[in-house]
Amino acid sequence: MSEIIKNGHNEIKNKYYLGRIKRDLTNFFKWMALAILTGVVVGGASSVFAICIRWVTAFRADNKWMFLLLPVAGLIIVFMYQRLDKNDGGTNQVLSTIRSKDDVPLKSAPLIFVSTVLTHLTGGSAGREGAAIQFGGSIGNQLGRIFHLDEFDHHVMVMCGMSAAFAAVFGTPMAAAVFAMEVVSVGVMYYAALLPCVIASIIAAKFAAGIGIHPEVFHVTVIPELTAVTGAKMAVIAAGCGAVSILFCIALKLASTLYTKYFKNPYVRVVVAALIVMGITFILQTDDYMGAGNQLIAKAIETGRARPLDFVWKIILTAITMRAGFRGGEIVPAFCVGATFGCVMGQLLGFPPVVAAAAGMVALFCGVTNCPITSMLISFELFGFAGVSYYLIAISISYALSGYYSLYKDQTIVYSKYKAKFINRKTR
Repeated sequence: MSEIIKNGHNEIKNKYYLGRIKRDLTNFFKWMALAILTGVVVGGASSVFAICIRWVTAFRADNKWMFLLLPVAGLIIVFMYQRLDKNDGGTNQVLSTIRSKDDVPLKSAPLIFVSTVLTHLTGGSAGREGAAIQFGGSIGNQLGRIFHLDEFDHHVMVMCGMSAAFAAVFGTPMAAAVFAMEVVSVGVMYYAALLPCVIASIIAAKFAAGIGIHPEVFHVTVIPELTAVTGAKMAVIAAGCGAVSILFCIALKLASTLYTKYFKNPYVRVVVAALIVMGITFILQTDDYMGAGNQLIAKAIETGRARPLDFVWKIILTAITMRAGFRGGEIVPAFCVGATFGCVMGQLLGFPPVVAAAAGMVALFCGVTNCPITSMLISFELFGFAGVSYYLIAISISYALSGYYSLYKDQTIVYSKYKAKFINRKTR
């Protein structure tokens, strides 16, 4: 009798293990297939987007008069959103979707595509990653609907789309995969999305590289030996980056507040903002602050040269542009602010400005996004491992000193930056 019971228990146990293996394998192949599909679809669409941004930027550079059309582009962008998606929340809407509080409609993809292209064509101070994240999140969301995924898998598909778009535009698949899992809730990583995000990111990055969208890799080779003196200098630069990241977030918030208070009509607001941007640009007599600021980043990291107020003007013009109704993103402008600030600080402190610019770029990114792991991976993928000690010092100090500020109002700080304590609060 006991033998019969024992055999029965073994049979039940075997069925249990076989069922679990079958479930795990089914889940694995499901996410492999969805990740490959997302990587191809989002990678292809994002590559087209990146090509368009590159083309309109070059066209604007060759045709300076396009800058005079900035107010017209602003009116077109506002008109499109007022008519088609008045309640669009940008990247914040994507983050809310992952937490089941919102939805990213498919129409967000073409809207953000066209509006970002118009912003760059006419010289607005804006990036492109915010558009890419929303673009990828929208497509991922739609793919989740097509395959009738449940609520939880649906959120993973949104993250998968975000990762693929980020990887295609920036060419940094490691950072792209982690960014989507890290940015939503600081202190909590959505590891369930690791497999699809990694696979989608790699495929999207390879797809983009295959059609000529290559990452902007900077060769930072002259790295000083890490000593107490050089480490202290890097700590000072990193602390400054933490402070500047707060200033950047405050400037964006202040611009929104002033626009809401004094220019309630969105059409008037965008025209006034365009005129202010044009006025400042004509006074400064440079087009360096138009677009994302890639040329300033390259100059700071490759040659160690930046003007003392480059980071200040980039903050001001980005805040004026992005909070008026133009579209794009704030991450590449944040890269620009960090690289130019770090370069200037390196010059002042007698620290190699090229290394300071590279460290400043990722430190400020960390400060405004609260994503230290993503920041580390970006530094590895863009700059190599030679200066890893300095990048880690810069990122960790900036993360600690940047407080609870963020580019994204719907980002949540789940665990405190300063104690192993659950706080679950919104960023500022």
